[in-house]
Amino acid sequence: MRLLHTSDWHLGQSLHDFDRTYEHQQFLDWLLALIATERPDVLLIAGDVFDNANPSAGAQHQLYRFLTAARERMPHLSIVIIAGNHDSPGRLEATSPFLELFDAAVVGHVHRRPDQSIDVERLVVPLKNREGTVAAWCLAIPFLRPGDVPRVDHEGEGEHDAYLAGVAELYRRALAVAQSRRQPGQAIVAMGHCHMAHGKLSELSERRIVVGGAEALPAGIFDAAIAYVALGHLHLAQAVGGRDHIRYSGSPLPMSFAELDYPHQVMCVELDGEAVAEIRPVRVPRSVELIRVPKTHASIDEVLPLLEALDPGVAADGPAHAHPYLEVRVRLDAPEPGLRVRIEAALAGKPVRLARIDPASSPRGDAPASSAMSLGDLERLAPETVFARLCEQRLSGDPGEHEALLGALAAAFAELAIEPAEGASA
Repeated sequence: MRLLHTSDWHLGQSLHDFDRTYEHQQFLDWLLALIATERPDVLLIAGDVFDNANPSAGAQHQLYRFLTAARERMPHLSIVIIAGNHDSPGRLEATSPFLELFDAAVVGHVHRRPDQSIDVERLVVPLKNREGTVAAWCLAIPFLRPGDVPRVDHEGEGEHDAYLAGVAELYRRALAVAQSRRQPGQAIVAMGHCHMAHGKLSELSERRIVVGGAEALPAGIFDAAIAYVALGHLHLAQAVGGRDHIRYSGSPLPMSFAELDYPHQVMCVELDGEAVAEIRPVRVPRSVELIRVPKTHASIDEVLPLLEALDPGVAADGPAHAHPYLEVRVRLDAPEPGLRVRIEAALAGKPVRLARIDPASSPRGDAPASSAMSLGDLERLAPETVFARLCEQRLSGDPGEHEALLGALAAAFAELAIEPAEGASA
């Protein structure tokens, strides 16, 4: 059995107010071609299908046109979609009766029975091969808020430990259901949209799902009986905890300039009976480039000649939606009211879209250089990151003191169990 694992499409996302419909469509068209070439049995979409909980009609049209075309090209293809923290669980699941006709399963949230017990059976999805017979089972666990997980007795203290214990218990119960249903030779795979411990975040693209780090899950929550774990949420494709079979596929597009050098990809997974035979990344071509000039902050007098000499590598008469995005990094010694005007003048006639000007103040004495950030950039930063930067500026060279303060902040947030509003985060 062959699986394709992808996640974090963020359909409807804009980059610094530039619409990205063209880029998303280019990715979806590429994915359709890959499906025709690779001929997978199953497509796993691990959350954050949309960029917000109230996606535009255009973004929804892109998704459902893709699903229809995928089934037309590959009539045997099974599809499993879970909700991410950006998705509206109810909106995704509202289409379930229709999508079931396409052999597509959508799990938006954890359902509870009238007695408030969790309906674990709805989280276990059979995966069919091209012959139409069940060849594997999927633990389709969507993004979990603290109220979604079962309450269990645990040795730790506080909401942090209760959340981790509840997530582990939910996966354990779903695994037990899958093991009771599977036949010899059928593999078990798991899906999740979560932040795993030691996973690498994108600073300007992802926030922590639960403030205080309470969402960081250990790789050990996945039982050895699970052949492959298809994760979403982190935009950098990566294995987790040194375990090659626990994977983030990453986002197919760079969601910010912090992801400029990411190897965007989907994962092709071969199952042989109950085990994984091969895990192979397939790179996603980038339809629109992101350019950063210069690589590190420089004075405006150094930057302007670089912009005037810039060759974006695309035709000037080409469509504007295919022009590269540009971030300009400038080091300022004093306020520069006409900064944007001077930069735009240097770029006149060039087929680029000025997406972001990243100014940084020149260091004075022993003070560290600081970068002026937009409100949008600040909104994307985790509170821990903002606090850490403040510590670096206010405290002089005592890493131990920094760590102690950060630990106290994380403990305070975990105790309060603060969550961002729906639609926030990565």
